[in-house]
Amino acid sequence: MTSPSLVWFRDDLRLADNPALRAAIDRGEPILAVFVLDEESDGIRPLGGAARWWLHHSLASLGERLSERGGKLILRRGPADRVIRDLVSDSGAGAVFWNRRYGGPERAVDADIKSALRADGIVVASFAGSLLHEPWTVTTGSGTHYSVFSPFWRACLALPAPRAPLPEPREIDGVAKPAASDALEDWELLPTSPDWAGGLRETWEPGEPAARRRLKEFLTDDLPAYDRARDRPSAGATSLMSPRLRWGEVSPFTVWHEAVGVEGAGRFLSELGWREFAWHTLYHFPELATKNLRREFDAFPWPPLDPSLLDAWQHGETGVPLVDAGMRELWHTGYMHNRVRMVTASFLIKNLLIDWRLGEEWFWDTLVDADDANNPFNWQWVAGSGADAAPYFRIFNPELQAKKFDPDGVYISQWASDAPPLAIVDLGATRKAALTAYDEVKRAPRGT
Repeated sequence: MTSPSLVWFRDDLRLADNPALRAAIDRGEPILAVFVLDEESDGIRPLGGAARWWLHHSLASLGERLSERGGKLILRRGPADRVIRDLVSDSGAGAVFWNRRYGGPERAVDADIKSALRADGIVVASFAGSLLHEPWTVTTGSGTHYSVFSPFWRACLALPAPRAPLPEPREIDGVAKPAASDALEDWELLPTSPDWAGGLRETWEPGEPAARRRLKEFLTDDLPAYDRARDRPSAGATSLMSPRLRWGEVSPFTVWHEAVGVEGAGRFLSELGWREFAWHTLYHFPELATKNLRREFDAFPWPPLDPSLLDAWQHGETGVPLVDAGMRELWHTGYMHNRVRMVTASFLIKNLLIDWRLGEEWFWDTLVDADDANNPFNWQWVAGSGADAAPYFRIFNPELQAKKFDPDGVYISQWASDAPPLAIVDLGATRKAALTAYDEVKRAPRGT
């Protein structure tokens, strides 16, 4: 009798450099691979629409790749605690392996499962597969977590180099009689009524093979110009790796080791560090998506919401060309250039005086790369309420940003050639209103 090894895939939808999968292979027993769509456990945030689209196709790719090597991907839906324990019981699994998650609710789920399985005599092990450095390993001299990026990244660089990526397995010994699996189509992750994903299909190819190809293309063709052209949305100089990293189709260890020896990689690697900083912050502040990290911002006097202003922003109808271009790119592709993300977020918060949480929710639903850390972390950075945050009085002027970073209007022409001719608010007057509101925050007691 065998005692299979259960490998629980989560945000690590890859075969290469997957420590949990490698541990199962090394154990020498047949492997039961499973993905659980958990939208029921306490605190787990349901995926947005664009993320669900990506997940469908990434799971399809992972399932095909497992099948090619002798395994099978089992799909189950429900609270992970029940699903994983049922699978262990039904399959007779003797070990369960996964790569760690860092959000508060996810950690709680994992801890409960680990405790219950170990009490039943099951081997359970978790691994570092999604971050270069574990959040508890990068601390200040006094043992606290960093709140400013530059010293955080210097501390990371002073640590031993990230481990080398693990090789991709050529064969996977699947169980003889795999457990029953849901049909991926039955999860209805793809939009149908209406099907709004045409632009996503035109723009992206999810899955591990496409992720590896894109990384190679970027390092060969685009990295030399990255530092110089990364802020120009029409330059095509960005890596487009964020959704691949979000879904774990490629690991940060692979990205690091393939990029670190390339000339001019420093700026790009610091962006990988910013991703780490966001996740470390979430680890220490699990309520990042709903509460101001700097609690004095609780005193910010948000005016009553005007739904028409929010709707205009969401659909690229503000009459501010760079803002409208960004929001339309987002709606069509599930993605937005990082410079434009900052401009559109600043406009919502500081010109429309709309709570950053409403913007974060919209990006959560429309971005293919939205995750529990980076999405709220970056919104709080723009708002001035987060870690290493831009001062509230630093208000991006979208007209000046367009002149500087889209001087020939290429990006605006591509996405917003028919945008409304008149802005829905006066940029100068709303800037003054934002600064007046910020005065109330400055007078508030400093938070934690």
